[in-house]
Amino acid sequence: MNAPLYEYGLFGEGTGLIVAVVIGFFFGLFLERGGLGNPHKLTGVFYLTDFAVPKAMFTAILVASSGLYLLGDLKLLDMTRLWIVPTFFWPQLVGGALFGLGYLVAGYCPGTAVAALASGRLDALVTMVGMVAGSLLFAVVYPAVENFYQTSGMGAATLPDLLGVSHWAVLAFVVVMAAGMFYSMERYERKAR
Repeated sequence: MNAPLYEYGLFGEGTGLIVAVVIGFFFGLFLERGGLGNPHKLTGVFYLTDFAVPKAMFTAILVASSGLYLLGDLKLLDMTRLWIVPTFFWPQLVGGALFGLGYLVAGYCPGTAVAALASGRLDALVTMVGMVAGSLLFAVVYPAVENFYQTSGMGAATLPDLLGVSHWAVLAFVVVMAAGMFYSMERYERKAR
């Protein structure tokens, strides 16, 4: 039997929504329990005082990608049925820069803002209002930026496809990069104490 389970009709929309809410609840709980609902911890990487966020992000990327590729190679997951966000290189680069700027100013990303609000942080509410306002502003200005928004479309691009190498080769490179990054961050944190 292959996954994704919803795609194969093994459960319906109602069950899918319940599963999404349960996964979202635990995602938020683990974010908060890991201290990632605290804006000082979240922005610490920008000030070189706390590297918990990149450590958590790289760990999540490595675990998720290893698991997905392993399940795909074992034929337990049909990778062709997973939706990959289409790549629009330049618009996504600009969007990423704006996201990073908002993250630095607000101290939250969308997921951590929800987790922080659930734990009673009112600054997270202000951040969420800002995200909604930004989304509405984007909807208003979209006709003016639509041509740029549609530039440099690359489809569902992945590094293994772009480089013409095995997904395990890319993953091995990311593991080495993450190990070097973790080592450097640990050394820096020890010196800063």
